[in-house]
Amino acid sequence: MRVAVDADGEGGGRLREIGADRDSDGALWRVSDLAGAVSDYEHAIPDAPRWVWAATDEVYPPLVGHALRVARCHDVALVESLLLGYHGRFGEARSVGAAWARLHGREVPPDPVIRGTEGAEPPPALFEPDRSTIPPDVDRLRALIEVHADQQRRIAALPHPGRFALLAAVESAGALAAVEMHHDGVPWRPDVHDAVLTGLLGPRPPHGSRPRVLADLEARISAAFGRPVNPDSPGQLLKAFAAAGRSVPSTRSWVLRDVDHPAVPLLLRYKELSRLHSAHGWAWLDTWVRRGRFRPDYVVGGVVSGRWATRGGGALQIPKAVRRAVVADPDWTLVAADAGQLEPRILAAVSGDTALAAAAGADDLYARLAGAFHGDRQRAKIGLLAAMYGQTGGDAAPLLETLRRAYPRALDHVDAAARDGEEGRLVRSWLGRTCPPPSPMWRRLVLDADAPADGDTAARQARERGRFTRNFVVQATAAEWALVFMAAVRRGLAALDTAHGVPRLVFFQHDELVLHVPRRSADDAVAVLRAAAEEARTLMFGATPVRFPLDVAVVDCYADA
Repeated sequence: MRVAVDADGEGGGRLREIGADRDSDGALWRVSDLAGAVSDYEHAIPDAPRWVWAATDEVYPPLVGHALRVARCHDVALVESLLLGYHGRFGEARSVGAAWARLHGREVPPDPVIRGTEGAEPPPALFEPDRSTIPPDVDRLRALIEVHADQQRRIAALPHPGRFALLAAVESAGALAAVEMHHDGVPWRPDVHDAVLTGLLGPRPPHGSRPRVLADLEARISAAFGRPVNPDSPGQLLKAFAAAGRSVPSTRSWVLRDVDHPAVPLLLRYKELSRLHSAHGWAWLDTWVRRGRFRPDYVVGGVVSGRWATRGGGALQIPKAVRRAVVADPDWTLVAADAGQLEPRILAAVSGDTALAAAAGADDLYARLAGAFHGDRQRAKIGLLAAMYGQTGGDAAPLLETLRRAYPRALDHVDAAARDGEEGRLVRSWLGRTCPPPSPMWRRLVLDADAPADGDTAARQARERGRFTRNFVVQATAAEWALVFMAAVRRGLAALDTAHGVPRLVFFQHDELVLHVPRRSADDAVAVLRAAAEEARTLMFGATPVRFPLDVAVVDCYADA
């Protein structure tokens, strides 16, 4: 059963059951207590309904605030974004109002782009819901039901409707989990965090001042150069290195590691500690931790590959040192699960390469590949990562040739995605998430034979897009596997005994989940995680020999996972 929801913003709203043919409707219910009405539905029907609403991050937080959790939903805005992207229509508004306007042939202005703060990937394509485009004479609930029916028809018309329907379902489930994780929060010990910072940076400095350890490092860096240097200024550093006879192209850490100068180890340490201070220092602690909880503000699908972003808080880049502050409550424990070697296993599954799939049946895929490299596991790992990330020249070239002989279908899969990207075509994940099309400027530069262009620049631009699409088909599918896994974990946790407390999913980072559960429920939570990984494998890929083993740790402190 599907039930459409229109919240009125004052705790009430309207509900209407959607008919099996998606065009007929049941009775209309006007309620003053939306949370209570939704709860009644959830508990009265053996197979919980799928709630159809405009946007989970608008409708669901008040329900969660009333201690309500729903089993499943259809997030119209997220699904509209996926469908628009499938046809290369990035940048178009994704709200119910915009979708309704398109359905009725009306003009729709684009929504502003909201960029997430995490992930070193192409810019995220997330659009702020537009609440103003439904005309005042059009019933909002009726518009919602119309758009939902249209989305179902559009999904059914795709080449792989079952896959895309799964993508829509788990994207929506991820939105539910994101709201719940923000509400529940990660258990966080401010005193431990402060002790970590004090141990690494010295006592907390007055507002606006540099911590003692950073100030000391700055003085030592200047002494090493024999001149005052601001280590936060790339320009001053480049001039200082040049004056010392060490010309460097940039001050990035990976460049400096190859430079022989006494200031380099000091600079590397300064960069590490300065990043900690700015990203997760005392100001972060004051801003983001309240009542013993850090509450990540996730942006579902905030990156074009389907990975999540955050609206500040740095949840996806918590450094190891700071993880010491993530400590379970008394009589509770943390259960952390990480899907190891996920992207290579995804490549084995989507490419249909039987030899690579057989290797991915082992706990350590790279060790199984090492036979093709005279037993050198590290070379096997470097070669496979180069194949997925587009490092095709230099030392990687002979490794790729070895892989191509041993696993031709896997290499052909990513090579074909790269060619599609270089030629301006779209590529898709396994379930149907689609990469953004190239910009008009890129097309003029690379594809327009009549436009004058520098050949080297055009070739470089083509290669860069090819590297992106090469990895997109793997990374986007890995993000989908993580969503299917998360949805299964969320459902499994809801079925556990709550006599000693309610197990919660509290943290998500790319392919890692962290649960906060009563200590007596830890074994059951581990079983839920392992069953969910198996469910994700079969739902995504059917009877594949590829395994997706989990590294699971039951710990009191996240840093020990």
